[in-house]
Amino acid sequence: MSGTPTGFTAPSTFATLARRADARLRAVLPNRATMATLGRSPRKDLLAGLTVAIVALPLALGFGVASGAGAEAGLATAVVAGALAAFFGGSNLQVSGPTGAMTVVLVPIVHRYGTAGVLTVGLLAGVLLVAAALGGAGRFMAYVPAPVVEGFTLGIAGVIGLQQVPAALGVKASGADNVMAAARDALAGFAHDPHPAALALSAGVAAVMLIGARLRPGIPFSLIAVVAATLATSLADLDVATIGHLPAGLPAPSLGFLNLGDIPHLATAALAVAALAALESLMSATAADAMSVSERHDSDRELFGQGIANLVAPLFGGVAATGAIARTAVNVRSGAASRLAALVHAAVLAVVVFAAAPLVAGIPLAALAGVLIATAIRMVEVASLRALARSGRGEAAILALTAAATLAFDLVTAVIVGLLVAGALALRQVARSAALTRVPLHEGLPPADHHAEEQALLAEHIVAYRIDGPVFFAGAHRFLLELAETTDVKAVILRLSGVSAIDATGALVLGDAITKLERRGILVLVSGAREDHLKTLDALGVLDALHTRHRVFAATPDAIGYARRHLTGTQPAATKTTEAGRP
Repeated sequence: MSGTPTGFTAPSTFATLARRADARLRAVLPNRATMATLGRSPRKDLLAGLTVAIVALPLALGFGVASGAGAEAGLATAVVAGALAAFFGGSNLQVSGPTGAMTVVLVPIVHRYGTAGVLTVGLLAGVLLVAAALGGAGRFMAYVPAPVVEGFTLGIAGVIGLQQVPAALGVKASGADNVMAAARDALAGFAHDPHPAALALSAGVAAVMLIGARLRPGIPFSLIAVVAATLATSLADLDVATIGHLPAGLPAPSLGFLNLGDIPHLATAALAVAALAALESLMSATAADAMSVSERHDSDRELFGQGIANLVAPLFGGVAATGAIARTAVNVRSGAASRLAALVHAAVLAVVVFAAAPLVAGIPLAALAGVLIATAIRMVEVASLRALARSGRGEAAILALTAAATLAFDLVTAVIVGLLVAGALALRQVARSAALTRVPLHEGLPPADHHAEEQALLAEHIVAYRIDGPVFFAGAHRFLLELAETTDVKAVILRLSGVSAIDATGALVLGDAITKLERRGILVLVSGAREDHLKTLDALGVLDALHTRHRVFAATPDAIGYARRHLTGTQPAATKTTEAGRP
């Protein structure tokens, strides 16, 4: 029998797909080599993990409160997501948890859908991140331009700072959708009914963190400042709002928050959260690589780890998490050698959740606002912003527009605006790189091939143009229409060997220029076109007439020889016949 029975095709295909899926899953799951790194330097990892936990505690509380889900949600996220992302992630040094950027996205979701909506969004985002990891999407994050990232970070810093204004002033938030409007309302409320104690606490905590970080960067001034503010509030019996009661321990895992009917309405928000989690986590992992000597993260495995973390954290009341750049930097600088440090950080925070909840309950909200204001200020890398601004007006415009869109709209809109502007400027730059250059004939034909008088005649009546760079929609009209205006010559040779790319629009504009030249009685010859470019040109019929008359040449000297014979009337009979048939 010849051939294979049809019935065996489907099982074979399914088996192949199953093998590929299994291989892909194994590629993103922790392996023996990953686990072996846990014992690399346990003492260093224990000390680093403890240090990171001390830094992370006030941030987890602050971001939990700022998101609207509560301090307990911030702690649950830091513990559950921090442990799972460390175990399953693709970086040995990454520390994950609630972050300011994610808080900015979650606040409007809380306002519109409540805590249940935020937990659902985190769950959906986890599914999307796992799918992205299995699909190998990690490599695409490298294509986000630096000015978009910097503008995004600058805008997030501004949003985080403005979000803390009501708590820092001791004023109830107005609930306005835009952070600038909410901050303005808070200032008006403070002017009407001032709360100097809250302002003093927030300003004091922020000042201690910022000044202390300059003088002694290795000391966790955020925790020191929060402890001092809590003691001052208790001893002086200050009339300021505090975190309040926290449950001792994590809640039992539950899907009670999930309402399947809300999923279509939350899909867009989940996509935004997943995109932000991917972007921020991979940026943080890249920063960790840069700060270490030999570490290199696996982008797809990191996305998988973040996906698992975001899938599970909502079950325990945690909000969406990402890799945290600030905590990751502390981890690396504290001497972490493996992911054991991030696991220790999560374990220490778990001890706080189970054993120290009553102590945490007395922390004033104004103190946490001061922590986040200082964090927002420290997010702004002035040197990096200056360098980008000096690198060109285009980069400065991308940065400024992305930051402004972050403040005025939302993070998804900001990233879209930044990418669109960056793409438009990149196209403009590429289009400008295309050029039409008039070149002397002797570049294609040695002078010895004809007498000086004939060479002068040819130079007077034949012109050769070399087209360099891409011929596509963004720039083709600019120089090809200039080509069509060529006058006072009898023959034009188009040298296409320098064309790097050509699209349908560029090909059609080139054809239009050739047609206009021929209508004025000018002989047009083409030389040096690459095989792949010829396919595009032929598919659109741009060179059909020239092919018919044998006026498309592989090399420029052949085209010049044809033009010389045409002008002197010495071309071969076959060529004359072709010319005679010209319409």
